[in-house]
Amino acid sequence: MPSSSVVLSSAVVPATAAYSRFFQRLARRYAAELHLLPAGVPDRSRMAATLAQLRPQYELGAALRILRQLVLHRLVELDTEGQASLRDITGPMTVLAELALDAACQEAQASLLERHGRAQDAHGQPVALWVIGMGKLGARELNVSSDIDLIYVYEKDGETSGNAQGRGRISNHEYFGLLVRRIQTLIGDTTEHGFVFRMDLALRPHGNSGPPAVSLQALAEYFVAHGREWERFAWLKSRVVASTGTVHPHRDEADAPGSGYAFPGVQKLREVVLPFVFRRYLDYAVFDALRNLHRQIRDHANTRSAGRPERANDVKLSRGGIREIEFTVQLLQVVRGGHFPELRCRPTLEALRRLTHAGLMDEATATSLADAYLFLRRVEHRIQYLDDQQTHILPVRDDDLQWIAATLGFGDTAHFLRELDQHRERVAQEFDSLLGGNAPRRCTGGQCSRKHAMPTSLAQLLEQVPPDFAQHLRAWQDSPRFLGLRDEASARVLKILLLTGQHLAQGTATLEGACRFADWLETMLGRETYFALLLERPIVHDRLLHLLGAARWPLRYMQRHPAVIDELASGSIFSDRFDRATFQQELERRHTALQSTGEADEESLMNLLRRAHHGEVFRTLARDVNGSISVEQVADDLSALADAVLETTTAWCWQHLRKKHRDTPQFAIIGYGKLGGLELGYGSDLDIVFVFDDDDDDAPVVYGNLVRKLISWLTTKTAEGDLYEIDTALRPNGNSGLLVTGFAAYANYQQQRGSNTAWTWEHQAMTRARFVLGNPHLRSEFDTVRQAVIQSPRDHALLAQEICTMRQRMRQAHPVKAGEFDVKHSPGGMIDIEFATQYLVLAWSGQYPQLVRNAGNIALLQMAEDAGLLPAGIGHAAANAYREMRRIQHNARLNEHEPIVPQSGQPWQQAGPVLWQTLFGTNAA
Repeated sequence: MPSSSVVLSSAVVPATAAYSRFFQRLARRYAAELHLLPAGVPDRSRMAATLAQLRPQYELGAALRILRQLVLHRLVELDTEGQASLRDITGPMTVLAELALDAACQEAQASLLERHGRAQDAHGQPVALWVIGMGKLGARELNVSSDIDLIYVYEKDGETSGNAQGRGRISNHEYFGLLVRRIQTLIGDTTEHGFVFRMDLALRPHGNSGPPAVSLQALAEYFVAHGREWERFAWLKSRVVASTGTVHPHRDEADAPGSGYAFPGVQKLREVVLPFVFRRYLDYAVFDALRNLHRQIRDHANTRSAGRPERANDVKLSRGGIREIEFTVQLLQVVRGGHFPELRCRPTLEALRRLTHAGLMDEATATSLADAYLFLRRVEHRIQYLDDQQTHILPVRDDDLQWIAATLGFGDTAHFLRELDQHRERVAQEFDSLLGGNAPRRCTGGQCSRKHAMPTSLAQLLEQVPPDFAQHLRAWQDSPRFLGLRDEASARVLKILLLTGQHLAQGTATLEGACRFADWLETMLGRETYFALLLERPIVHDRLLHLLGAARWPLRYMQRHPAVIDELASGSIFSDRFDRATFQQELERRHTALQSTGEADEESLMNLLRRAHHGEVFRTLARDVNGSISVEQVADDLSALADAVLETTTAWCWQHLRKKHRDTPQFAIIGYGKLGGLELGYGSDLDIVFVFDDDDDDAPVVYGNLVRKLISWLTTKTAEGDLYEIDTALRPNGNSGLLVTGFAAYANYQQQRGSNTAWTWEHQAMTRARFVLGNPHLRSEFDTVRQAVIQSPRDHALLAQEICTMRQRMRQAHPVKAGEFDVKHSPGGMIDIEFATQYLVLAWSGQYPQLVRNAGNIALLQMAEDAGLLPAGIGHAAANAYREMRRIQHNARLNEHEPIVPQSGQPWQQAGPVLWQTLFGTNAA
């Protein structure tokens, strides 16, 4: 927005680099050297070649300063006249800083070598210094007149080796302090050629009062004892940009903070930095820290502009400026980066893309912020091109403004300022929306009164909430966990409970929901970040009350996996469905991110799988309770999730198998029961059989190791819980058989070849068997075997007798009380209908091949009736009854009670016995 002191002129200013006063000075001062920089966008090789040509005539410090002037002269021209991309400007500036720091490190170390020798540890091993670039240098986003924020860290304490005479030994702490001061002289001091970069060490531990270089151990101790929230945002963009150690010729492109050159030792730095920046939980407590930091920056900007209205037009620090884009992105990264490692990257535009992929920002918002970022950064560069000043404030001269507008492609200043204003307003709105979640809610149903004042004690709270809710909360009066809270945490809890009581009073929550929410909150009293989440995201609190009021089981699930409540913040949670491809792509992105930082050990990957799985189960649960999806859709989504987890886990286990003889396993998983029939529910076990088709002599051992590792990954309880219980009893010979079977042996067993063959109940199970994952050749072979088994000729009377005998044994094991109808075990219940369907498939699929398809009980019953195998109406009635019983069973599980209803003789209770009588000529009782 233009200042009142800006005069919009209609004078035409040429959009050429020559207008820049800085460009003019460079052209005059370095006319004889400008040709030394090869044509094109300056890259490392071009700069290194130019520096090599300058060195015979100049000392390193002077040569680096001249190189800087030549690079900037080129960039001004490329940007203003050639419309270079932002990367073509920030990239060369970042490379220039890296090249200068590389050279300065080596020069400084050489200058100290003769006097003090090399830094070393207690064992005489060399100790390296890491130059850590922060901010825009770390993110490779350096602007054309930026200072560079640096932190110097050395590997270990110790003592230097001394000079050739054995003298001059000093501590590593002293040595690296001298080295840092030498680097400062080479790069930061102002001489007749200016400076290479202004250098700022204020971000180091203890700020300007701290030592210039710290050991890695001291840095780790500082993070634990003194590290502040705002420093986590600073370290988010940290990167090793130079070192005194031996380096790999190619830079390490790992995304995570702390990474940089690919040389031994950096992994140790990552292991210190990553846990400081990214917590292992969803860290909503940082919202307040960022608000305070932003408030300080805004206050500082306001103080600077007091009485100077033109200073309010700061494209970096003013409302809607570059800093607010960076803060928006960094906040989402820090909050969720512990759970979502793919978010751990430094560049702002790349982070926006990843936030969109992760579903944490809608694409329109990310595009808007990216467009604003590109625009504001290009404006920022033009401001700095004018006089090489480290400023972000729009100039007040009308011709300067006209030049900026013209070089950006605008016909006049007014259009440029209007575009600038629109970008800043969109940024400000998004920033305010993100950080506005902690604003006090307005009281409804009349004006606010003392009744809605924030309570300062539990006793006050009990007077402000509805009596029934207050009665439930009275148990908190003696709760050690509540009484032990810090004052700040206690205030947050009281506020959350007050808001819960207001929901209850206004009829937007039920008493059951409020009480269950309080029970959940009590279990979270040691995890303060969840208090911040509920206050920062009111929609989460609202949805949580609704979810807990609708069913009991979500409370148990959230007590085991509290982090899943963050899923309720998603705007599309109720409209989306589980997408297997997206889920697996996200897992692979997280896997890749962990690999890039050396964290992809088995425990980390197991926890990654668990967090992803629990989040998806909870999303399905929320849609289910909300009524957004049917019982059948719940089963479809949970089954697809299991398939995805099995496939990804198998692939990762194979990668981590120590001894394997091929890149791709010749291996498959066959799903039975609810997994095979795509009818999984919450907490269902997985009935699976493992097979392989591999002639290698070591194959049985290799695949046995794979299966044991796979079962361990799925069932082991880690800090994040477990995934599934695995049941392999349906493998050939049951629990006495091999854990993994050669496919030929499996096929022979199922097809009654040889002396060791499957029982009828195993063929019943085969009707619901499904190829879950594996080699495509094995899929085809399995389908052939399954079809042959199901369509084998059978004596119908003998088949019926065996099925009835098996069913009678099960009834005796699950007696039902008189007057009750157990939807699973009662005569005519779900098991009866399943057994009847399996009989139809095994008896008639040879003549009616449509019955071979694993289409589920409901569809198969309807097919059987349509084929004339059942009297009109019998199959469809049983199918409808089965659907109703699944619904009752599902709701019973959600509310944690048995799926038993009164025996009322309703049509759906009669359909199963009629089906049984029709097929077997006996009552189901």
